[in-house]
Amino acid sequence: MTRNIKHLLFLIPAIFIAFSCSNKKDDLSSSPEELHKDFLKDIKTTKAVLSNHEEELTLTGKVEYDPDKIISYVPLISGIVERTYFSFGDKVQKGQALLDIRSADLSALQSELISAEAEVSIAGRELRTAKAMHNDNMLSEKELLEAEYKLKQAEAMYSRVKNDMTAYSPKADGSFAIQSPMTGFIVAKNVSPGTPVSAENEPLFIVADLSEVWVIANVYASNLLFVKEGMDVKITTLSYPGEVFSGKINTLSQVFDPEDKVLKARIKMQNKDLKLKPEMSAVIRLQNETQNKLISIPSDALVFDDNLYFVIVEESPGNFITKEVELCSTHNKNTYIRSGLNEGENVVIKNQLLIYSGLKQK
Repeated sequence: MTRNIKHLLFLIPAIFIAFSCSNKKDDLSSSPEELHKDFLKDIKTTKAVLSNHEEELTLTGKVEYDPDKIISYVPLISGIVERTYFSFGDKVQKGQALLDIRSADLSALQSELISAEAEVSIAGRELRTAKAMHNDNMLSEKELLEAEYKLKQAEAMYSRVKNDMTAYSPKADGSFAIQSPMTGFIVAKNVSPGTPVSAENEPLFIVADLSEVWVIANVYASNLLFVKEGMDVKITTLSYPGEVFSGKINTLSQVFDPEDKVLKARIKMQNKDLKLKPEMSAVIRLQNETQNKLISIPSDALVFDDNLYFVIVEESPGNFITKEVELCSTHNKNTYIRSGLNEGENVVIKNQLLIYSGLKQK
């Protein structure tokens, strides 16, 4: 649909009245010619350009901790938890006591450690004696090798038991403190005072390093042609309105999630300031530049009326027409036009509503 007008002087007086009200320096008694000139000076246009069509896709997702940066503590012994020193979400340091446990298994393990330490000491003393006797030709080579082997066996036993005791620190009252295996945050807690534990228990707690997290985006089947590994993404959250986190799709699953019926796209994110927290909802925006050429104009130039979109085109100074356009998409404050506008046309981007109103009522 195209409506023509030869000169703004023929527009309805409402345009000039509106323009005069918006400019306090204008006098309402000014002539139509003077108003016309001032009005034209206040009009801005831009050329419609032909450019690659940029698309944007919005996905939903959430933040998760990196499973390669967590430690789940599963008890290898039986006992009773006497006390806990942490809560869900707490930050803990490596070696920090997290809970006290009383366990006959640990008591036996401690006794075994003491015994193994004594065996190492005895075997070491016997080896030193064997070396001295061998140097004096009082001991055969075979007997010396046997003494060395005995020490290695004792050291291996001691090392094994000591490793089993690494996470436990004996206390004066006979209980043992379980220590944090790493520095991080408690992201799961399944224990409280009085809880019986055994090797069949689920993890008593999980410690996670949150300096790097995953953002998992839900990709539906209809989005598969758009989403690719390596694509740049922009991530926003309700917790930080206006703040945009930049990332890249590292991995796109090849198997649909049986519950959500989506593919999972994984985005690894550095989380130095710990703003991104596990289970936080996120919005993920992906941008893609296609090879399709479309006419592009600023979105502010559009006039929406009666469920249709229009633009005002200046054909020559002071001569304007209205053009109905069919939209393709909008991206970064630009709108791509499917039809109705030609490359190089001067599109009005300021006062277009006033002009449209005058053209419509003429």
